[in-house]
Amino acid sequence: MSRISIVTDSTSYLPPDLVAKYGITVAPQVLIWGDQSYQDGVDISPQEFYERLKSAKTMPSTSQVSPATMQSIFQPLADQGFSVLGIFISAKLSGTIQSAQQARELMGSAGDRVTIVDSLSTSMSLGFITLATARAAEQGASLEECVAVAEQARDRSGVFFAVDTLEFLHRGGRIGGATRFIGSALNLKPILALKDGRVEGIERIRTRHKAHDRLLELLVERVQGKEGIRIAALHANAEADARVLLERAAKQLSPVEKILSEVSPVVGTHAGPGTVGLAFLYDK
Repeated sequence: MSRISIVTDSTSYLPPDLVAKYGITVAPQVLIWGDQSYQDGVDISPQEFYERLKSAKTMPSTSQVSPATMQSIFQPLADQGFSVLGIFISAKLSGTIQSAQQARELMGSAGDRVTIVDSLSTSMSLGFITLATARAAEQGASLEECVAVAEQARDRSGVFFAVDTLEFLHRGGRIGGATRFIGSALNLKPILALKDGRVEGIERIRTRHKAHDRLLELLVERVQGKEGIRIAALHANAEADARVLLERAAKQLSPVEKILSEVSPVVGTHAGPGTVGLAFLYDK
């Protein structure tokens, strides 16, 4: 059994069966709605979140995993003799990495057993990086080898997504390089991507259907001819659209793995309902 324990955060959207299969620990981000706080995906499900959002008079906000929560995850693992490898959402999008670093410092000498990697990503791009690392650990890779796997996977992964509106990203301050799209015609659907850990605008498409077509084109351009392709379609309350897009992508690319993934409430707060995306990882 591997003595390396992999920890990620809830923005990775990893399906529960894969979390259980590889023994991955998921640190829940925090959703704040009025005077209540929820653990992302624990106290509130995506379905509950989007249903409530339809009639909400006040909009939710988010906060990163606290240092105390991170320590409560790291400490027992370190005490059991595990080397802990934390792979988290981009530090340019969240303070999660900072919380993890603070937690490690609070652990004293036990903190030496904790290694932290910035994925420079989120969503199933982060999920695929985490899975690749967990699979390497399961196969007996050393901590140094697992870190190398995570860093190499980071360079071979990515995500493209189409949002119905930039309102949510703008309001949450996660809009990054897509600010140039603010004030564009309301009926245009922005295509966005994560580049160097930030949300960047790529182009604007006139209709939702054409935006989804463009997502597929961008994915194919990025991974066609690669080996060991893994793809995921992700959605914020748009399962039917994501399912169709995933099957279209699978038909063109013959991936070794395909995953349908829901956008967690914390990310849904920033992306907004109706968001659909395609994430990928390839081996070489």
